[in-house]
Amino acid sequence: MTVTSIDAVTAPPRSRGRTVLRALGATTLVLGVTAAGGYAWLSQTSDVRNSGVAECTSITPEGGSTADLQGVCGTIDRMTSAWGRNDADAYGATFTENATYTTFLGTHYQGRADLTAAHRALFSGFLKGTKLADSFLDARFYGGNVAIVTTRGDRYDDERPSELSKTQTYTLVRESDGQWRIAAFHNTQRQPVMERISFLFDSATKPQAER
Repeated sequence: MTVTSIDAVTAPPRSRGRTVLRALGATTLVLGVTAAGGYAWLSQTSDVRNSGVAECTSITPEGGSTADLQGVCGTIDRMTSAWGRNDADAYGATFTENATYTTFLGTHYQGRADLTAAHRALFSGFLKGTKLADSFLDARFYGGNVAIVTTRGDRYDDERPSELSKTQTYTLVRESDGQWRIAAFHNTQRQPVMERISFLFDSATKPQAER
């Protein structure tokens, strides 16, 4: 009769612990790879169809005259050019004295002096040498002296990005001197993966232009 040792049947606690850790590690690795693959797929399939037009004056506006559109586009062009020169004073001059300015970080500036001072610091710091890229989604005029322009935009250092990561809203007013200036600016960072997930869970949330 052969007697089997209990030690031969039951693995030592240390050995069992190593087995459990290896299994957990393998499971974590598989889940990580799967999640990374899923994230990459979501990111790659989240392109927008409505990317806008390159020239502001190419927009077909809702309301307003050709001269109104040219005036509004001229203001945005001067603003963009001032950023490209890192000229904070010229940049601020395209805004009304009591303008509001909200960045994609949620930072909120009140008044031309406030946003000009901030950009003077930014242009001499980590935004030094950067430029702005825009594509234009729409322009709407209200009452002859108010316009809302929606764009996609981004800042860049060297080559202009092929995809613009932010959606921006400009509210412009024609002031008493006849010049259009920006009264409010709001910048939103697009979250492509979260947007894609939202559309997958409920397709009814997708904008008409993206269907």
